Amino acid sequence: MSYKNLDVWKLSRDLVIDIHEMTISKLPKFEMYEVGSQIRRAIKSVRSNIVEGYGRRYYKQDFIHFLITALASNDETTDHLETLFETKSLTDEKLYNDLNDRLNTLGKKLNSFIKSVQEEHQSPR
Repeated sequence: MSYKNLDVWKLSRDLVIDIHEMTISKLPKFEMYEVGSQIRRAIKSVRSNIVEGYGRRYYKQDFIHFLITALASNDETTDHLETLFETKSLTDEKLYNDLNDRLNTLGKKLNSFIKSVQEEHQSPR
């Protein structure tokens, strides 16, 4: 199995692409380099931490640590998206709602995945 088979990775990959596109085409130029840059780094951190955690999956605490970091970066991404919408830098409400819903779904799936990893590593073999 590969990290590419994980639902959380697939969701994060799609969000990386869509958020990158949103920052290029939907934001004012000055935001591309301010909050736009921050939100791109935050969502890329979600994806990267899932991958790195998966690479350390045989070490329970490392795996969980990276998944929790991914969850925190997902929260950061959500906050940046909300800031863009609240300050009217992002005016496309449909796009905002779609990205926000998908970030919320990813956060729930990451929480469930963390719990699953904790339980799996706790069960006797």
